[in-house]
Amino acid sequence: MAAHTQKSNKPGKPAGKEAQPLIIAKTPAEEQRLKLERLMRNPDKLAPIPDRPKEWNPRAPPEFVRDVMGSSAGAGSGEFHVYRHLRRREYQRQDFLDKMSEKQNKDVQYLEKLEQNKQAAEERTAKRRKKRDKLRRKKLQAKKAKLEDKKEGERSSESSEEEEKEEYRF
Repeated sequence: MAAHTQKSNKPGKPAGKEAQPLIIAKTPAEEQRLKLERLMRNPDKLAPIPDRPKEWNPRAPPEFVRDVMGSSAGAGSGEFHVYRHLRRREYQRQDFLDKMSEKQNKDVQYLEKLEQNKQAAEERTAKRRKKRDKLRRKKLQAKKAKLEDKKEGERSSESSEEEEKEEYRF
């Protein structure tokens, strides 16, 4: 790394600021390190975050073409380059439109796939819910049956005791 210092002897410059050494980065890693060091000198200052680059859009095709080129002989040598440029621009525009339609198709397919997955998940959930409800009802019926058996058992034991008491009375 080459470190050079510059002195500020110009009038009108604030004397409070010290001259910073001029460091030239030789590699991209050094350049990144220098940028980070400069940012970290003043951590209160906000770091600049660039906006997202706008998506490239081709120029719209002209509504009225004034310079219509024909294939007749006698065209100047410069006309070929104009024609080539127009052709290249039109091909770029068509490629862009194809890519956009492909992207839209993929987006639609993705949304359809999401909807199918959601529906399949809902069907599985409904099936499992039904199974849980069935088990729950079965448990409740078993519990009720057990309580009824218990009550009948108590009644039968009471009735048998009464029968025994009646037998002893005679």
